[in-house]
Formats: sequence, C-alpha cells, structure tokens
Amino acid sequence: MNTEELNKKFAKAETQEVLKYFFNEYKNKIVFASSLGLEDQVITDMIVKINPNANIFTLDTGRIFPETYELLEKTNKHYNINIKIFFPDFTEVEKMVNKKGINLFYESVENRKLCCKIRKTQSLKRALTGMDAWICGLRREQSITRFATPLVEWDKENNLIKINPLYEWTEQQVWDYIKKNNVPYNTLHDKNFPSIGCQPCTRAINKGDDIRSGRWWWEEPENKECGLHKK
Repeated sequence: MNTEELNKKFAKAETQEVLKYFFNEYKNKIVFASSLGLEDQVITDMIVKINPNANIFTLDTGRIFPETYELLEKTNKHYNINIKIFFPDFTEVEKMVNKKGINLFYESVENRKLCCKIRKTQSLKRALTGMDAWICGLRREQSITRFATPLVEWDKENNLIKINPLYEWTEQQVWDYIKKNNVPYNTLHDKNFPSIGCQPCTRAINKGDDIRSGRWWWEEPENKECGLHKK
C-alpha cells in the first residue's frame, strides 16, 4: 500500500494497532528514533510491550542536558532495553567549532542549521541506513511547522516510510498516558520545559506560551526545525 492508502486504512485506528501493523510488516527493517521527549517515551512504552527487541536509537549531539542522559539510563533500566546511541562525526564538529565558534548557532539561522546538520541530521542518516521505515513522535499540535503532519508519509530525504503514530494526540493525552502507565520522563518537564533539545538552544517557557517557544527562541517560528523532519 502507498502512504495515501495507509492513511485511509488507519484513519480511526488505535495507536497500538498502527504500531503492531508496521512492526509486523517491516520486521527488523523498521526503527524508532527517540529524542527522549514525552511523546517518544510514550511510544517507547508501547513499542516495548509489542516488541521488546525493537530497534530504538537516539542522537547524542554532545550538547544535551544532564537530565536527558539520566532519563536515557533510567529508560534502559525501566524497560530492560538498550537504546542505541549515535554520535556526530567528531572531525566535522571540530572543523565547524574551530571555524565558527562554540556557540555559532546564536549568530544566524544558517549557522544554527549547520550545527543541527552536523550534530543531528548526518547522524540520523547513519541510523536509518538499511531501514525501510522509521517511527517518530511528531504531533500536529506541537508547532506551525507540524500542523499538517499525517500518520504515514514518504520521507524523500531519507528514502523510506515515516510513521507518526501520535500525530493527532494532544499534550493532555500524552501526559495522561505517561501518568497512567508510569512512564519515565525528563524531570525538566516539571520545570516548564515542554520541548527539550540541546541545552544551549532550549529554555523554560512561561505558562500559556507555545510549547515550542523555548526552542531556538531567537528565531522566527517558521524556522524552528532542526532538519530531521524535512518535507
């Protein structure tokens, strides 16, 4: 089936049903990319209950919060799994930092996207090598850049199927699942960090602010993507 047919087939399906279908369909050729955010912790919980040996990975950019490392360790122990970690090419990082500075991303959108490319998107490409499908935790409600996110789409950048099982979930639904199922989550969420990325590019927000407003806060909303989710 193509993406249009898949979206029709699962238009009213439960999230777990969607995940079961794709794991059965793609076997060991499907992988889950976790940023260890709230949504991804929900998906991890669901996936482990479906397939304890599923391929799960995360990207360590070298600039993430200590709390994120703590959650990674806690998640592995909680589910008795081993989330694979992909690191950026240190030679590329050294070249970039020595040429443009350690905090180059504050200087321009171009610099910030370069940093994201070297620290994240290049690592993602390695992580997706040999896969036919990948799962991630995008939700329409997260930002204006994600309001049209479908359940299933073709990722032309990486040449494979991309599944967004929580695409229609609200933030409240995510929290309800977390609490009901005792899912471990980043303690920064309790300190007004609804969206957590690299430490220099993430800050707490005020009540009522857009949930992505703490990410790259010096940029306009339409620029606030790191490049992992190109259309």
